[in-house]
Amino acid sequence: MYTTLISAQDLAAHIDDPDWVLVDCRHDLMNLAAGRDGYAIGHLPGAVFGDIETQLSGAKNGPDGVFRGRHPLPEKELLAETLRGWGVSDGSQVVAYDAHGGMFAARLWWLLRWLGHENVAVLDGGMAAWQALGKPLTTEVAAKPRGSVTVRAPFVPTVTVAEVLDNVDKGERIVIDARASDRFRGENETIDPVGGHIPGAKNRFFKDNLQPDGRFKDAATLRSEFAPLVDDPQRAIMQCGSGVTACHNLLALAVAGMPGAALYPGSWSEWVGDPTRPVATGDA
Repeated sequence: MYTTLISAQDLAAHIDDPDWVLVDCRHDLMNLAAGRDGYAIGHLPGAVFGDIETQLSGAKNGPDGVFRGRHPLPEKELLAETLRGWGVSDGSQVVAYDAHGGMFAARLWWLLRWLGHENVAVLDGGMAAWQALGKPLTTEVAAKPRGSVTVRAPFVPTVTVAEVLDNVDKGERIVIDARASDRFRGENETIDPVGGHIPGAKNRFFKDNLQPDGRFKDAATLRSEFAPLVDDPQRAIMQCGSGVTACHNLLALAVAGMPGAALYPGSWSEWVGDPTRPVATGDA
């Protein structure tokens, strides 16, 4: 059972296992067709395609019409139905991969744990690690028998925008922002309408979790790097631009043996949807 990362070598040993489901999570925030186009050109054998925008996110506006961010959480039962269509059952080992160091694959990893499915891992190093072994890609579209995954108690917590707002004054929990440092400071913002960060938040760019080859740093290194920011994971909140790359920091914490932090799904994009919420700029 793999619950955080899996190496390309270990995946290769199970690539034909009928109980394993591979999901290609490639995406580009600036070109929404790039992931599906890449899948059509070539993907790991047996992999299905998971669309961040339409399958791994929900409606941007809630039932009350209020904006919930660029990638809100999908309804659990709708997500489970998508997974069943991919062949996922309660006993399946799911492996998510991308070509971006796990930037998008971590979102599916987190979502499955949110559904109460433990057997899910991210391919460490992604497609590059697979191809470095000389393993093939295919253009064949996978077709697995329908799965029967069920929605169970989540392994991971979430917080609402109201809870994050309340924490700005109380400061009882640490908020970690996974965006690049310039966006955190309020510089070079090209995605959301307002630059800056949630007051009191600290910055941990998700790419700092990776080695130069795109694989995750080892557990001891990640622990030493997160420790100054997160003294108690149970009191930590992870966010980013829209709740996607925050999952990368959550995965890194799990690899480091520091589980328990919560995801703020709406993240910065939801936060700035209401101009009355406070905004900080700079490094503090």
